[in-house]
Amino acid sequence: MRPVAALFGQRARLRWLHLILGGALFMPFWMVGSLVVAPLLDGGDIFTGSLGVQLGAYAAGLPLAAVTALFPLARPMSVAAARALCGVPADRFADGPARGRAAKARTAGWFSLHLGCGALVSGATLALPPFAVSVMALPFSPALRESELGRLWGLDRPGWIWAGLPAGLLMLLTLAAVAAAAGALLARQAPRLLGPSPADRLAAAERRAAEAESRNRLARELHDSVGHALSAVTLQAGAARRVLDGDGADLEFVREALTAIEETTRRTVGELDWVLGLLRDEGQAAAAGPGPGLDALEALVRGAGPRVALTVAGDLDPVSEALSREAYRIVQEGLTNAARHAGGEPVAVRLDARTEELEITMENPLPERPPVARPHGGRGLRGVGERARLLGGTAEAGPVDGVWRLAVRIPR
Repeated sequence: MRPVAALFGQRARLRWLHLILGGALFMPFWMVGSLVVAPLLDGGDIFTGSLGVQLGAYAAGLPLAAVTALFPLARPMSVAAARALCGVPADRFADGPARGRAAKARTAGWFSLHLGCGALVSGATLALPPFAVSVMALPFSPALRESELGRLWGLDRPGWIWAGLPAGLLMLLTLAAVAAAAGALLARQAPRLLGPSPADRLAAAERRAAEAESRNRLARELHDSVGHALSAVTLQAGAARRVLDGDGADLEFVREALTAIEETTRRTVGELDWVLGLLRDEGQAAAAGPGPGLDALEALVRGAGPRVALTVAGDLDPVSEALSREAYRIVQEGLTNAARHAGGEPVAVRLDARTEELEITMENPLPERPPVARPHGGRGLRGVGERARLLGGTAEAGPVDGVWRLAVRIPR
């Protein structure tokens, strides 16, 4: 059964179809070659010419096909057909137009090989089966035996009448074997000629790096936005609960805490919509406008609670949009870090835009008990460092003179 599957199985049939497609693509080149060769050989027109004209047109058409393969769409078209019909794993093909002379030369070689083999197999597929069936019908048709076909093969003699059956069957099997061999040849050469070049591998690596950077960016946005909101809301709700549980509840403090929770959640819903827009479609997020910047800093600090003080030195209006967004996220993450570890101590936030750098400083007293290290924590300060480095700045965090200080400097 294995030889039968090799000749007539699904893979063999698809490869045969791939060859016939190559033959169809070769027809325009063959016709142009015939117009050039037929007058030189005086062999008639392109359809009634001699075998020499046909072979000459074939030889003249192959270089034309190779030149055509130098155009950008040749490789994507060839890859699409080979992926679907050759039975070669899809990841062994290159994507996009060929880059560089070597890749274009390999594409031209593949195109010529595909169209050249396809033209021969297509011609045999069109001509040989009717002829083989006629030969197989000779024993059953006196008219065929008396025709030129029977006399040509000598099958009009009584002892040779039944030889037409195995002869016709052998022709069909030979055609199937040739088509299978040609299809296997193309399948072996496809990864070599249509596979990725060093330039393609470099481009793929750059795409993967860009995708990884995009994922990291989205992770930072989600961490900073949602993480800050949850920390702030948890802190304010816990403070309000402790006040209500105590004697002589301070309703004004509870009202401020609930207001901070309301503002934080409302602001975070908008930020979350923006980040989810990035996940769905970068274009949608761009249409919805950029993320929050320094113009929303006061609302951010107000939502963090009454024990957070903001001081701004200099004019923040000239700060670029990109720097404004990143500075907002840095302050947001600093407040989240303070809410988790400062134990309710006051937090001082200072922004200085009077020099060539934007300086962001955040301080809070160290808690009496050091914070417990989280097994999967620490992403926030790492994100602050990444944001600062992407803009050419620096970020330092740690205990200084009895306070925890986060200091960030970013060129303007």
